[in-house]
Amino acid sequence: MAPSPFRTEGHRMTLIIEHTIQTGGHRTFYLAAGPESGPPVILCHGWPELSISWRHQLDCLGNLGFRAMAPDMRGYGRSTVYGRHEDYALEHIVGDMVGLADALGIEKAVWVGHDWGAPAVWSIASHHPDRCLGVANLCVPYATLERGLEACLPLLDRETYPEDEFPYGQWDYQRFYEENFTRAIAPFDANPYNAVKALFRKGVPGADRRKWRTAHTRKEGGWFGGAKQAPDLPRDDDVVGEGELRTYAESLTRNGMFGPSSWYMNHQSNAAYAETAVNGGRLEMPVLFLAAAYDYTCDCITSHLAEPMRPLCPNLTEHTIESGHWMAQEKPAEVNAALVRWLARDVSAAWPR
Repeated sequence: MAPSPFRTEGHRMTLIIEHTIQTGGHRTFYLAAGPESGPPVILCHGWPELSISWRHQLDCLGNLGFRAMAPDMRGYGRSTVYGRHEDYALEHIVGDMVGLADALGIEKAVWVGHDWGAPAVWSIASHHPDRCLGVANLCVPYATLERGLEACLPLLDRETYPEDEFPYGQWDYQRFYEENFTRAIAPFDANPYNAVKALFRKGVPGADRRKWRTAHTRKEGGWFGGAKQAPDLPRDDDVVGEGELRTYAESLTRNGMFGPSSWYMNHQSNAAYAETAVNGGRLEMPVLFLAAAYDYTCDCITSHLAEPMRPLCPNLTEHTIESGHWMAQEKPAEVNAALVRWLARDVSAAWPR
């Protein structure tokens, strides 16, 4: 165990400690804050992030007395990296997280996810509801991506993305991974530092959705307009500091983008796994969903993306954050406030005593 070098700004700061645990053949690195006896909250990051993406939430929840934990997910950071696409199916990722809870003696936890971490958390809730005190997810609503790309397409805003011109709408980039995986990851592997620096940017109110980059990936021959590597853009200080940025880049340089991007290569197997959910996929536990007002890929404002979630979550709270996709890093105070308010009101049995 070692203290993490990452800190958040504020009057009080809790110590964030690095841990590694072996569960069967899988190694999980995770950050933890707060008392070991505190109610457990496990935060699952998305693509192409790390456990440090939750640094602001770890600090907040740890200070409140929760045992807040954020793992490097499968294929990332200091957790195990696998060499086949099929190793990154959601069924395996759920197994990692349930295995982590088992190894730590956690019967039930509050699970929180963002981006691809959200489908992982939704899948934990739908397959292992007995392990959930509550679930909260950012940007990606339930009954969408964890059911495969095809489940998302009928929910597109077809006024913005006419089917003849944009058959996959803003999900076009995900199809590109399936069609040309090597080309899709090439600019990231060529310059990971520039790639993550270009990606981690705050939301832009009023952007033209028809021009949104993820809707043109196939036409342009890949990310960044088909360039061989990402452009050298100024860092967005409102989202990521230089220390965190270099940690992201060092991790991707060491591990490569094969693992993180292989999460996009299992839509069919994920859809089949979703069919095995208990209770018909209905989630009875408290559920929080935070939509990002300026997330034009996971668009829950003008599209129908969030609609399938609502009848399946009878104890659902929804809230919109005025942010882009990287919500937990761009607007940490707003995300923390929404999360803590929900925990206090709807998951009060798990509040630290």
